Amino acid sequence: MHKKLLSRKAACNSHGQDSSYFLGWQAYEKNPYDRITNPTGIIQMGLAENQLSFDLIESWLKSHPDPAGFIRDGASIFRELALFQDYHGLPAFKKALANYMGYLRGNKVRFEPSNLVLTAGATSANETLMFCLAEPGEAFLLPTPYYPGFDRDLKWRTGVEIVPIHCSSSNGFQITKAALEQAYQQAEKCKLRVKGVLTTNPSNPLGTTTTRRELDTLINFVVAKDIHLISDEIYSGTTFDSPRFISVAEAMIGRDDVSHRVHIVYSLSKDLGLPGFRVGAIYSGNDYVVAAATKMSSFGLISSHTQYLLSVLLSDKDFTRKYTEENKKRLKERHKLLAEGLREAGVSCLKSNAGLYCWVDMRHLLKSKTFEGEMELWKKIVFEVGLNISPGSSCHCVEPGWFRVCFANMSVDTLNVAMQRLKTFIDTGLSSHDSGRRVRWPAREKANWLLRLSSSDRKCER
Repeated sequence: MHKKLLSRKAACNSHGQDSSYFLGWQAYEKNPYDRITNPTGIIQMGLAENQLSFDLIESWLKSHPDPAGFIRDGASIFRELALFQDYHGLPAFKKALANYMGYLRGNKVRFEPSNLVLTAGATSANETLMFCLAEPGEAFLLPTPYYPGFDRDLKWRTGVEIVPIHCSSSNGFQITKAALEQAYQQAEKCKLRVKGVLTTNPSNPLGTTTTRRELDTLINFVVAKDIHLISDEIYSGTTFDSPRFISVAEAMIGRDDVSHRVHIVYSLSKDLGLPGFRVGAIYSGNDYVVAAATKMSSFGLISSHTQYLLSVLLSDKDFTRKYTEENKKRLKERHKLLAEGLREAGVSCLKSNAGLYCWVDMRHLLKSKTFEGEMELWKKIVFEVGLNISPGSSCHCVEPGWFRVCFANMSVDTLNVAMQRLKTFIDTGLSSHDSGRRVRWPAREKANWLLRLSSSDRKCER
């Protein structure tokens, strides 16, 4: 009854948070693993969070107490930071962020601070671009598998539709011209006007960097269709192995016909492990997009104190160099531990070189080669094995049996516990294993959960 008092937007069920991706989080939150207090709890492997290099940032903060203490040149700037700040952002921070983005791309491209729009994280940046580039009911094409949160971030408040570009394991889920054309034709069949393509590079959830051939294909496609290209590059600093990361900004060099239609999203949530700081940005060569997005950014600003602190940190080039090199080294080592643990359990993963996760192939563990079979396996892994991983269906993967498994948000000991649980589960048989870690949900809540999953499965995928 109280729901009737809400707006249609608030009352609708189009936010995308009833997918298995978010439901797994709910299960974890009811029974979180702790080595001492709850050793049989659920281990969170569905969170792409980088906790491997906090000590490096903490060491810098300890040796640079002034920025965090509102001090500059020995004097307090508390009042300056506490008062209203223009939503264009602090010039010193925008300059430092632009330089850092260039550094992560091997200084092969230069970013102009005036083309940056600051936002409260990449979530805000992507939604802002949707508001700027598309009307409600118009569409963006996204390669599958894609980050499950996009169903919420891109669609819920904007009314923009997502049309999947179906990619296959046969070529490592790479983007092809044929797949792009097929998605575009599908949108036309559904009477949807396509306004652009959005891709993640490095990929979430694949953990792979986009090849130069794919980038050229994407650029040629958006030029031919007269649409936009958004490149979400929030994992650009996590590339820990070859091939190297190639930004769309590098692929655009020498092509004056595309700068107005290509937009880059960036944040410090993954590379520096600072999602709580809510630091994101849009970079665009389109003056109209920059102007409109800047006005919209007033609804999601980065605090002045955060901007000041990070402007000093990012301007310390010796620190950013050492941090980036060491962080990549740690990511590579942790990725290797996960891959080896999976291999010992009899599971393989897609060859990857970036990100905070692996794209894991469990197709051989399915009782039936269907998405129903995938959900059955996923529920066993969450509720019986005690590992929250993300099923490929939540990422709109077209092949059942793939899962995203994160490795950078936990200790080595916790990762070892997770791998031992998985190995025991597989060795003792999928149907007979029951470790007693089941999360007992109230009957009504569980029924509603299963209903939401089944209804989601019945939706026509555009």
